[in-house]
Amino acid sequence: MAGLQREVDPEYLFLEAPRRQVFITGSEAVAEAVKRANVDMAVAYPITPQSESMHLVGDLYAQGYLKDYYRGENEFAVMAAVHGASLGGGRVFTATSGPGTLRAMEMFPVWAGSRQPIVCAFMCRGVSLPPSIQPENIEMAMLLDVGMLMFHAEDAQDFFDMILKAYAVAEQPDVHLPAGVFVDGFFVTHTRSAVLLPPDDLKLSAYDPRRAPVPTFDMETPPIRMVRDPLLNKSNFISYAANASWHQEIAAAAERARKHIRRYMGGLLEVEDPAAAIFLAASGTAVSQSREAIKVLKAEGIRVGLIKIMSIRPFPAREIEAVTAHAALIVVPEFNIGGWLAREIKASIDNNRRVVGGPRVFGGMTMPTELIVDQIKNALVRSGAKRPRSPRRDLSG
Repeated sequence: MAGLQREVDPEYLFLEAPRRQVFITGSEAVAEAVKRANVDMAVAYPITPQSESMHLVGDLYAQGYLKDYYRGENEFAVMAAVHGASLGGGRVFTATSGPGTLRAMEMFPVWAGSRQPIVCAFMCRGVSLPPSIQPENIEMAMLLDVGMLMFHAEDAQDFFDMILKAYAVAEQPDVHLPAGVFVDGFFVTHTRSAVLLPPDDLKLSAYDPRRAPVPTFDMETPPIRMVRDPLLNKSNFISYAANASWHQEIAAAAERARKHIRRYMGGLLEVEDPAAAIFLAASGTAVSQSREAIKVLKAEGIRVGLIKIMSIRPFPAREIEAVTAHAALIVVPEFNIGGWLAREIKASIDNNRRVVGGPRVFGGMTMPTELIVDQIKNALVRSGAKRPRSPRRDLSG
């Protein structure tokens, strides 16, 4: 089957190819995406809850879908290995989780600084003591400023689509940055849901390193002379200036990714009921819990809209500012103790006292719908605001 795959344009694979529904886990959705991504090489080191997905990617290597695949010595070695493979002009994939993310941290800004379009899946989990392998996404806060694009999937369908589309965005010559696709571990990776898949005899066009804004390393251009001698050994001033200007270029490249995200993913965020005066703003599986809370609130006559944030880097600050211009209350539920998403939103809009960070659960705790409902009701009481009535209740009353 691997040898019978046909290369197609991203637009056809993403938007036009017929899809069939399957009932699979998020880990299986990862393998289905890699199968269609025309990946040259995958490297991984096992860590829960990432292990199953990379085991399945290894099966793809056995079936001939990948040119190379192996287990690295640890997460840092893995991220260094895919960095080298990408520098050599290959399309690569890897994945990790929680403490593995932190162990590999040094390599993520190196990927960005080298302008390598590596795609990495992060199955988020607890990182602190006492030990917890259960879902939370505090590791995303630690990656906000390493220079990579960041997409947060709500479910297995998002996970499949975002991994494939991340290649299309990251490999654009005016972007050429690494992309992380994040999910809340276990909630997505180890549960089954309906996922629509295009035919597996189709795959993305091969990566063309000749279109990259940086040269591919080879034996004629030894990397040691390119990255060490001119910057670090010759002049501190040149080193500072080059590093600072390169930071600006990476930030500019991330900004240029916006148009490609709109083209392939449909936008950086999705909005339901944009005329509402109260919003739940969330990313990842907190979006799903927010949907359920909105149903409960609607039944009680409280109208609440939903802002699903899909792109964390670049962050849709202008879009959120526009959507919430008329909002009286913006509640941000999160699966972490720090509240990084609420901080991002507060930094993006005027009158940020309207933003209420919470509820927050972590360490593997679930987020019952009642927590979100109570957060909104309590915020309304504190603000003294009149409860916005749902359209259905307004019509009947």
